[in-house]
Amino acid sequence: MCIRDSKWPFHLGASEAATLIDAALDVGINMIDTANVYGTGKSEEYVGKALKGKREQALIATKVRGPMGEGPHGEGLSRKSIFHEIEASLRRLQTDYVDLYQLHWVDKDTSIEETLRALDDLIKQGKVRYIGCSNYEAWRLCETVWTSKSLNLNPIVSTQPAYSLLDRGIESEVIPFCEEYQIGVIPYFPLAHGLLTGKYKRNQKPPKGSRLEAKSEPYETANFDLIEGLEKFATDRGHTILELAFAWLLSKDVVSTVIAGATKIEQIQSNSVAADWVLTAEEVKEINKLLDLFNKIKLDLSDDSFPTRTNRLEAVENMKKVLEIHNYVISEYDPDKGIWVEPSKSEEEQGITRRESKV
Repeated sequence: MCIRDSKWPFHLGASEAATLIDAALDVGINMIDTANVYGTGKSEEYVGKALKGKREQALIATKVRGPMGEGPHGEGLSRKSIFHEIEASLRRLQTDYVDLYQLHWVDKDTSIEETLRALDDLIKQGKVRYIGCSNYEAWRLCETVWTSKSLNLNPIVSTQPAYSLLDRGIESEVIPFCEEYQIGVIPYFPLAHGLLTGKYKRNQKPPKGSRLEAKSEPYETANFDLIEGLEKFATDRGHTILELAFAWLLSKDVVSTVIAGATKIEQIQSNSVAADWVLTAEEVKEINKLLDLFNKIKLDLSDDSFPTRTNRLEAVENMKKVLEIHNYVISEYDPDKGIWVEPSKSEEEQGITRRESKV
C-alpha cells in the first residue's frame, strides 16, 4: 500500500496512518510504499511511528529525488543529495535500513554512474537492501542496467510505472525489457485514478468528495465503452471491476506487487480481497481480446491521416462487436451502396431491446 494522498499538502494524521497500516498488516499487506517528498517528510514520519515495535513485519519502500530543501543539493540524485536524504529518511522512518530505495524520477543533471555508485555504497553500508527506480522509460532502464553491469555495481531490482487496464503504455517497451532482464514491475495507479473502482458512471458527475470531482480530466477522457465492457466481464463472474483490475495485473509474472493508495480501512479490505481472484489462462485471453478490440478501434478512429476505405470498414466491424457487448441494436452497413440498412433479424429475434445506435 502507499502512504500518501492525492491532496497536497499531506492531510492524514499520524493516528489515521497508523490505523491504516495496522489494518493492512492484519490482512497480509506488508509492503509500505512512501517517498521523502510525500508531505515533505510527513509520510515517512507517520510510517515510522506506525511501525515502531513491528518493523520486521513490513517491507519499507521509499524514494529519493524530489525537492526537500533549498540550494543545488536540496533535490536530485547526486551523491551528496542521496547520502543526505537517506539519513533523513532513516530518521523519519525510525529504522536503520530501507528494504527498497527507489529513484523517484530521472535527474538529468546527474550522471547515472554517480547515482548508481552512491546507491551501491548504501547497500554495502547496510542502509539499503535493494534499489529500484520509478517513472523510467525503457531506454533509461537499459542505461541503468548496462552501467551497473559494466561497473560491477548492485543492479536495480524493480521499476514503478503507471500501469492499469486503462493505461498500458509500458507494454510496448518497458514490460519486454523487464521480462528479459528480470526486473520486477510494481504498478502504481492500478485503478486508473479510480475509474476502475466502479463508482464513476457514464454521463454522471463524479461523486462528491471523490478523487475525480476535483481532478476531472481523467473522467472527461475516459473510455466508458471499455470500462463498461470490463465491468460486465467481472460481474458475469461474480466479481467487481476493482477486483478485475488487481487480478489482471497480478496475473502477469513480471508484476511483483501492486501499489494501491488507501485513506479508509474499507479500501484496504477490498484491495486485499481483490488479490484472491486468480484469473485462468482462458480468462486472461478473453480480457486481452477485449482490450485489443477497444485499442484497435481507438487507433483506427484517431488516425491523423485520411483513413482508407478498408480501415473505415474494419473500424465499423470492430465497433459493431463493441456495441453487441452492450446489447445495442446494430444497423448493418452496406459497403457497395454506402448506406445503413436494417438488421437482417428483428430486434425481438436478436433478443436486443435496450437502445439503438449506428456507428
